[in-house]
Amino acid sequence: MPVFSLDPVQTDWCARLRALAVERLRPIAEKGEPGAVNRPLIAALGELGLLERLFGSGALELCLLRESLAQGCTEAETALALQGLGAYPLVLAGTGGQRARWLPEVRAGRAVAAFALSEPGAGSDAGALALRAVPDGEGWLLTGEKRWISNAPEADFYTVFARTDTGAGTSTGSGTGAGTGARGVTAFLVPADRPGLTGTPIEMLSPHPIGALAFDAVPVTGDDVLGEVDHGFRVAMSTLNLFRPSVGAFAVGMAQAALDAALEHTAERRAFGGPLSRLQSVAHQIAEMATRTEAARLLVYAAATAYDTGAPDVPRRSAMAKLFATETAQYVVDAAVQLHGARALQRGHPLEHLYREVRAPRIYEGATEVQRTIIARELYGPLRGERGREHERGRDR
Repeated sequence: MPVFSLDPVQTDWCARLRALAVERLRPIAEKGEPGAVNRPLIAALGELGLLERLFGSGALELCLLRESLAQGCTEAETALALQGLGAYPLVLAGTGGQRARWLPEVRAGRAVAAFALSEPGAGSDAGALALRAVPDGEGWLLTGEKRWISNAPEADFYTVFARTDTGAGTSTGSGTGAGTGARGVTAFLVPADRPGLTGTPIEMLSPHPIGALAFDAVPVTGDDVLGEVDHGFRVAMSTLNLFRPSVGAFAVGMAQAALDAALEHTAERRAFGGPLSRLQSVAHQIAEMATRTEAARLLVYAAATAYDTGAPDVPRRSAMAKLFATETAQYVVDAAVQLHGARALQRGHPLEHLYREVRAPRIYEGATEVQRTIIARELYGPLRGERGREHERGRDR
């Protein structure tokens, strides 16, 4: 049986990306202000053609891009991913005028994009959105709050999801945004300089540009709509369906970086009369870390390939990939810290950095618990459908 692997062109490209991350992007990232948008880093991503490549990628190529950058520079990976997440709704559903105005700037790294979906009361349950778009003449006035928005409040424009049909109800509590609350939501492209739009940064465990946005009767018109009025949730879910497997790829990149560090350390560090790697407990720990990382990688690649080929089981595969990869990364990074000992807890150590970075992916773009809900729903769905058909046949008889 042949072993699944990337082809030589893909392998070489990934190697070049890892080198680029270490040699070109990491020095720029290290000069950035913690918790703020690093515009020189985003500009470098544009100059190197990585943002152009991002918007022309399928799901698998996006995963390879994120995994490779994450191994060498998590800041560069995150900056690239956030540009993609914020601007992909524009690629997906923008008008010709919207695309002409913003996409060249995003691709060049001159404009910073943001995806504004989460709210204080609507995180994983995205169907519970409360930001209101109140009709006003030929447009609407946006009133409410967004929270946990990456690149806020420094982005140049926001993809904002607001409730235009207040009679659509609230979320059914599925945790996926697929209930009645998903109806009546519209996506808007909102430039940051719109009157009534303000923002404040939020300090996080791992310093990132994340903030809250306040909308005080912010004016928008039909020219700002992305896609169709009352059907913006399709835009949000289509964007997340593409990017969800690549969150797993980001996690795999961090896991691989931690594994590489642990391998090198345990091979060189001497204790109890020899290298740590000769201790069975250490060697077995490394073997477990490597096995889980490779399993996560294969799940991510399978989910991405399913997306690219239009397979019907994309939601299940994507949820499995994000769930397993992010949980695996947490395990591998934690184990690597344990194998290194106190030195890995010192501020500035690569593993100290990864230890803070690895926690968030288990929450954003659908928390681990939400992924389990999606997986279970997808597994039971066909059975419930068949039982429903059997019930109807019984009634007919």
